[in-house]
Amino acid sequence: MTNTSREVLEKFEIRKSKKEKEAFRAWLMDRLTEAGYAPHREGSRGLWPSNNVVAGNPDKAKVLLTAHYDTCAVLPFPNFITPRSFFWYLMYQLLITFALFAVVFAVTFGVTFGLMVLTDGEIGPGIGALAGYAVLIFGLWWMLDGKANRHSANDNTSGVVTLLETALALPEELRKDVCFVWFDNEERGLLGSRAFAKRHKDAQKKALVINFDCVGDGDSLQFFPAKKVKKSDAVALLRQSYLSAGEKTTEVVTGFGFYPSDQAAFVHGVGVCALKKSKLFGWYMDRIHTKRDTVLDETNIDLLRAGTVRLVQAVTTKEETHA
Repeated sequence: MTNTSREVLEKFEIRKSKKEKEAFRAWLMDRLTEAGYAPHREGSRGLWPSNNVVAGNPDKAKVLLTAHYDTCAVLPFPNFITPRSFFWYLMYQLLITFALFAVVFAVTFGVTFGLMVLTDGEIGPGIGALAGYAVLIFGLWWMLDGKANRHSANDNTSGVVTLLETALALPEELRKDVCFVWFDNEERGLLGSRAFAKRHKDAQKKALVINFDCVGDGDSLQFFPAKKVKKSDAVALLRQSYLSAGEKTTEVVTGFGFYPSDQAAFVHGVGVCALKKSKLFGWYMDRIHTKRDTVLDETNIDLLRAGTVRLVQAVTTKEETHA
């Protein structure tokens, strides 16, 4: 990585509060301007207003390169993801749901029983139920807007620096065909990317979108293309551009696979992540959304940067040939 990207990890690892986001955006736009880009902030309204950073013309770009810059709330459990096994993904989500409702039940029962004992049965069920609902609402709120996780090396500082490294490395003659977008509020439900897609409908329908999310922790860099991408020659371009190196492997998943991130807002979206493998779960991602999210493998960033530059060159050459 460059010193510029290391500065992100050292000074801007937490990007959750309004102040933290503003400071990062200002720094990012300064770096992009120094590199010859003309970045701008693109805002949207709502319960949680989103502020995306855009460098390039999204309505003319052939390729959108994206990553979300907002950071999540710290949780007592990791966001364990198995993109190629829906069974294990579902089992884990059910486990979390069961645990949350177990806590709600325990609080409801405990408050109800305690009040009934203290008041000889005059007060209990109603107050207990309210206490349980309060715990449920608090738990749901915390997952969306709780205290910031102070470690975001993989989720998603890795995607942020991959995008920045690529922008700094991309030759000027190729920049006209590319738009870089750092999305806000992915952790709150893909709000930034959905607002961007709504505003730029041609880009939403036509551009090839490569979205980097959690690419720093794992030796297998995997690409999860949307259905229309799987049926196009973009798969061949991806395979030709992103090359394995040493222990690092790359794979374009054309069979079953899903990855919940910002590329879902686009017709030709491709989600990119780094995965590990176990005999029990298959391919998986762990540690994110917890204080253990401290791994950012620079080799992954270097491999993705080089591959993305090749991809843009290939797309540009293809368009010029057809023209």
